Amino acid sequence: MQPLMPEPPARQAGVPLRDPEGPRRVTLLELFFDLVYVVALALISRGLVSDLTWQHAGQSLIILMAVWWTWAITTLVTDMYDPQRTEIKLLITAVMFGALLMTTAIPHAFTDRGMVFAGTYVAIHLGRGLFLMPTVRGHRPTQRRAARIFIWFAVSAIPWIIGTTVSGHAREAFWALALAIDYGGFRLAYPVPGLGMVPERQRNVTAEHLSERFQQFFIIALGDAILVIGTMFSLQHSEADNIGAFAIAFVTTLLLWRIYVHRSGELLPHAIQAAKAPSRFLLTAPYTHLTLVAGVVTTAAGFELVLHEPLGHTPPSWAAVILGGPALFLVGRSAFEYEVFSRVSLSRPGGLLALLTLAPAVFFLPPLFAAASAMVVLAGVAVADTLRSRGKPPERPSPPH
Repeated sequence: MQPLMPEPPARQAGVPLRDPEGPRRVTLLELFFDLVYVVALALISRGLVSDLTWQHAGQSLIILMAVWWTWAITTLVTDMYDPQRTEIKLLITAVMFGALLMTTAIPHAFTDRGMVFAGTYVAIHLGRGLFLMPTVRGHRPTQRRAARIFIWFAVSAIPWIIGTTVSGHAREAFWALALAIDYGGFRLAYPVPGLGMVPERQRNVTAEHLSERFQQFFIIALGDAILVIGTMFSLQHSEADNIGAFAIAFVTTLLLWRIYVHRSGELLPHAIQAAKAPSRFLLTAPYTHLTLVAGVVTTAAGFELVLHEPLGHTPPSWAAVILGGPALFLVGRSAFEYEVFSRVSLSRPGGLLALLTLAPAVFFLPPLFAAASAMVVLAGVAVADTLRSRGKPPERPSPPH
């Protein structure tokens, strides 16, 4: 389904909404913007293994959710507004600068650089609203939409900033509350007293553009895994151990890509077009892909552990990362498949059950073999996908109604 035609007054007033007849492809500036997130995901995955505790894992999740939300909301802006317009180019560039500044604070966001991280996050979202509201003043419905979103981010800014004045669990609690407001506001379509929520007609999406953007970010996450594989390979252990760990990490990354792409990943734009209400996809896709990305980032952290110490003992925390990453990915992949086909293949819960069954055994295996076990499970899921579709006509997307 194509997005609704912008109202004529908007075009006459020069409001930078997307032209329904204009190009749908991602611009080079958007691809350039993504480079910041290569660094951000790498810092998150490496930070995760620096202190393998539940508290640190929760902190890493908070950071990932904040980083993801700056990308996701910016992507939705470029889906609604024309990224070829000078105003929107300036906005993307400013957000890129802010996202890079946030990224520099990631390693110490919960210590002495909390204000840089949270302050920049708040500045990005409030600054975007302050920029867009006067920019679209010639089109009242769009201006009201920008105002609703600005108000919700203004509310979440309070716990974000309060969190910078405290430390430890208190900071985690305030920032988790702030993220709940940000994510919840989006899911509820930003209702505001006196303004209502964002109307259904303003929640349509450009299928080609938005699907391509989500696919590209998933590739960025896989790039984090490749970066770990390339930078952690060393000669501190025997050549056989090194090459074995290297090969397992590479094949696992390849399997993650294959499982994502197989049918659902390929048919994503068609699924959006086939949906009776494309806005339903808009309300679920950011959360689904966050889960997929979190699974890949955790898997990349597991690669770092295995490449650092392929043989020896596998502590429970290591096992949780090595097996938890693929498990989290399969959870996200199940939700993704449901978005496209309104069903979940048995290979997804089967893979999760296999990983859960393996968990007690890997405590007695070296990290190299624990990673190999996870790889075998993912290979089984990929083979099951291939066998299910072999010799059959291509399945048409059937998103939920």
